[in-house]
Amino acid sequence: MTNDEQGQGAFNAATGRSLESDNGKPRYLAYQRELIRPHCGRSVLEVGAGIGEFADGFTGLDRYVVTDVDPEAVQQMKQRFAHRGEVEVQQFDIDGASVLPEPVESLVAINVLEHIEADVDALRCLAKSVTDNGNIILFVPGYQQLYGDFDRKVGHFRRYTPDTVSAAAHDAGLTVRVARPVNFLGAFAWWAAVRKGGAGAPDRRLVAAYDRFVVPVTRAIEKRVRVPFGQSVLCVASRAG
Repeated sequence: MTNDEQGQGAFNAATGRSLESDNGKPRYLAYQRELIRPHCGRSVLEVGAGIGEFADGFTGLDRYVVTDVDPEAVQQMKQRFAHRGEVEVQQFDIDGASVLPEPVESLVAINVLEHIEADVDALRCLAKSVTDNGNIILFVPGYQQLYGDFDRKVGHFRRYTPDTVSAAAHDAGLTVRVARPVNFLGAFAWWAAVRKGGAGAPDRRLVAAYDRFVVPVTRAIEKRVRVPFGQSVLCVASRAG
């Protein structure tokens, strides 16, 4: 597969990266880390890490390999994480050409899989960098009903449900451990702004207000209740030993 076939051209365009950035959403990033950490071992590979916003607050690992296909993003991360001895920064293509010579216990892909047309093939390739019985942790946009101009602009081929991301993982030879919607209240905000409002880009003021006031409420709800849908889907799948 070429990068164009996978849709990574759109994923790595400067405009798309800026639009999808989690910069300015510290509470949302903290919630993502809280959801993902229990499924990680002591060594982690993060693919499509951008400039390292998620990795910046994800500490306490023995080995953390942060990667991106964009050379400029890789250089920025090398500077950003120069003080963290456990962090390795590499360029990494999600097309089978890049495989870690020393596999990790866990792989994290946040808002990556939706950019790849052949998502099952991509998951098979990613699994080669994970140890037997290691986890592949996917955080993907949820529910095709929320698909709008923003998704098209940043190169999303699809949004997922727990069933559809599980099917992709299963077809890639993985065993699904967790598949559930997250960010319940965010789905309503997304539907109002993007699907009904036609927003083509996030409004920074609304994003900041959402992060400050809505994310803590969502986090509290989802600690107690299994929500029926959400703006995103968390999937954890393991590679059979």
